[in-house]
Amino acid sequence: MNEIICSGIGGQGVLVAGMIIADVAMEDGKNVSWYPSYGFEMRGGAANCEIKIGDEQLQSPYCLEADILFTMRESAIDTWESKVKPGGVMLINSSLVNPDRTYRDAIKVVKVPATEIASQCNNPRGTNIVMLGAMAAASDLYDVDHLRAGMDHYFAKKGKNNPKNAECFNAGAAAVK
Repeated sequence: MNEIICSGIGGQGVLVAGMIIADVAMEDGKNVSWYPSYGFEMRGGAANCEIKIGDEQLQSPYCLEADILFTMRESAIDTWESKVKPGGVMLINSSLVNPDRTYRDAIKVVKVPATEIASQCNNPRGTNIVMLGAMAAASDLYDVDHLRAGMDHYFAKKGKNNPKNAECFNAGAAAVK
């Protein structure tokens, strides 16, 4: 089973990123739970979702030990870093985090300047998509091409097609390599 937490603040797209991850897993025939949580403020308030993916029936939607933590703000690191299991991956939008911050030794920390990358791609709302690309490249959850195709499929089902999303995704994956 894989446990993923996507966290940030409302308006950063962390819930959408989690939905894309969950949708790809469902399309792959996996058992999936997607459990969102957000403050009443919506935009600007804390927002996160917990995703569990497995072959067996899932007993609880809560992540006990995350394999992957996808963070968009420093406050998200403060809240969730302790939930990452030893050997897990923590992805950080380094555009919004103190560069002198220290992290646990037992986890793999991947810093991605996602806000800047999305801006360079002329898609400032694509920061979450940059982080998805980085997650695919930095972890073994999904192959980069498989997650990118799944993201495209997710948006196509909603009648949305933004070629800049693929550009953001690819730039995020390239930032990790």
